[in-house]
Amino acid sequence: MNRLDTDVLVAGSGPTGLLLAGDLAAAGLRVTVIERRRHGISNMTRAFGVHARTLEQLDARGLADELITTGFPITELKLFRRLSLDLARLRSRFPYLLITPQYQVERLLERRALSTGVEFRYGTELRGLSQDDDHVTAEVTGPDGTPATVHARYLVGADGVRSTVRAALGLPFPGESVIRSIVLADVRLAEKPEETLMVNGVGDAFAFIAPFGDGWYRVMGWTRDREVPDGEPLGLDEVRDIARRALGTDYGMHDARWLSRFHSDERQAPAYRVGRVFLAGDAAHVHSPAGGQGMNTGLQDAANLGWKLVAVLRGDAPDPEALLDSYQSERHPVGASVLRSSGAIIRLAMARGPVRRALRSLAAHFLNSVPAASAKAMGTISGIGISYGRNTRRVPDLKLREGRLYELLREGEFVLIAPEGTTPALPASPTTPDRVIRATWTDPARRTTLLVRPDGYTF
Repeated sequence: MNRLDTDVLVAGSGPTGLLLAGDLAAAGLRVTVIERRRHGISNMTRAFGVHARTLEQLDARGLADELITTGFPITELKLFRRLSLDLARLRSRFPYLLITPQYQVERLLERRALSTGVEFRYGTELRGLSQDDDHVTAEVTGPDGTPATVHARYLVGADGVRSTVRAALGLPFPGESVIRSIVLADVRLAEKPEETLMVNGVGDAFAFIAPFGDGWYRVMGWTRDREVPDGEPLGLDEVRDIARRALGTDYGMHDARWLSRFHSDERQAPAYRVGRVFLAGDAAHVHSPAGGQGMNTGLQDAANLGWKLVAVLRGDAPDPEALLDSYQSERHPVGASVLRSSGAIIRLAMARGPVRRALRSLAAHFLNSVPAASAKAMGTISGIGISYGRNTRRVPDLKLREGRLYELLREGEFVLIAPEGTTPALPASPTTPDRVIRATWTDPARRTTLLVRPDGYTF
């Protein structure tokens, strides 16, 4: 490969890049994904929770029902053994948190991307990029070190926290390390935990246990008195000790197949768009693992950006620059909000001293006893409550004469919902879609018209 021409070049084959690439290719665009790793989806992943809004987005791609079979839905999210959020109250087809490892999400998204014609170039590393008014030129090296050039209309960096794309743009990644030494282990347990998801913090220690579904469990933990570099050797005895301190027991951990350390940062790029180059997922923002929002936020970045790139490349956008700029204006505040919410959870977990622990107890009591507050917290964590400004709001999975809304969204087009017997003109929008799916309210009393974007939001 000396030169390759493509519509969109996606750097990174994690969940964010895979969903985006599949969406673009399904719309008939030429899409190339470059990934510096060799091919093969590892099960040594950190993300374990798929929230309701992400499941809705996967439902709009025909993947949610299959993913659910790989995991365990939990309807109650318990934190610190004081705070309980009843996810069954979520107004969604998926009123729960699905506990399933990230590699299951990647497996389905990779299969979809391949089926839509995405071209993958594994073992290929971005070395530099430049852009003009019409194209992005990416300099890459292949598996054997041979240099090549990729010309694309647009480039999306979904290449993780150490993003080469972000560095090539010269963008800073301001923030800080929240936890300097988190331990990870995949183990067998002699005793089954009482809950599918076990999580607790006691001030000096924090631990999380979730099942893979095949008899293995992922353990994540932290303790205040042992913050060491990522490369420091880790033994199972240290993991057991943290679990006992945070959870009261280590559940008989044994036969660790993987042990590792990492540090948790809170960082966000100031810009998600620079000309024809975009950032998404961990390349744009990284959060503490609390709340399990990292992978979910990246997938929703992809859902937001994909249809906008499609509209621009098809020529459906009267003002292409304004539509592409809306990716920044809509998703950057969401990334900032996730930093705040996940940061608040981890700081509550790390609360030290009687005053801070008392404040944690008060916060838990407030959320447990004030329905509006707990609903807002659940909406934030699950993604159900995310909206883009005052008017652009998520549309739930409406039952229509033609079927469920999210089944209709699988075509990747706008859905125009109108009263039966009417053929209304399209409401004002930043696009002029010519492939609108028309649908009808089941309730004849509803006389309004609703235009739903491909990502399930209305203007």
